[in-house]
Amino acid sequence: MFSRLKTILRRAGADLPEDRIVRGLPVTLINTRPDIDSEDVFARLDAALELIERHQPSHFRRMHRDFARIQVRRFPCRGAYFPDTRICLVELTFVVNREFTPTQVAATILHEAMHARLDNAGVKYDPAGAAKHERFCRRAEVEFGMLAPDGAPVVERALASLASADDEVAPVIDWELAGRRVDAADLSALSAPDWMKRAIARRAGLDDARDDAT
Repeated sequence: MFSRLKTILRRAGADLPEDRIVRGLPVTLINTRPDIDSEDVFARLDAALELIERHQPSHFRRMHRDFARIQVRRFPCRGAYFPDTRICLVELTFVVNREFTPTQVAATILHEAMHARLDNAGVKYDPAGAAKHERFCRRAEVEFGMLAPDGAPVVERALASLASADDEVAPVIDWELAGRRVDAADLSALSAPDWMKRAIARRAGLDDARDDAT
């Protein structure tokens, strides 16, 4: 289902994977959204990385060792770190959404860098210790937000998470449902007649998720 929708989006004009080096870090952009300008993605990512490089240079240097690459693509949350591949994922629409500042994008990258740091130090992520991992990452966000310009929203969000119960700091996510909502949102953004979107949604089984996404 997911692959069929992505094929449709690519045929509508979305970009195929594009590799670049941004501030010394390998970056792969998988832009499956025709309404998103790839150059805007790279510019916003560069601005976010510049903030980390300027305000927390030691963390920035470590990222070059801990990350194999940064990947920007659609995903059900702002960011993720995949230990098996050492890839830091940053969500495509989050990067370009003007409701979020480059400082907030940078905080997400730094958060995932802390996961990478723990993993490379031998402290593996597991459900039993997930809350401890997340609190470590949130504390790094607080530190960064206090240094960076317009960092107040970063600090506020991180402190709220730190004050939450363990099951709220590291909630259990229904990834299948979350993925369906991403697919539905992408379908809604597709430049196509409504009747065609409805037909695609029925064929892909996205009717319920599309209702949630609108």
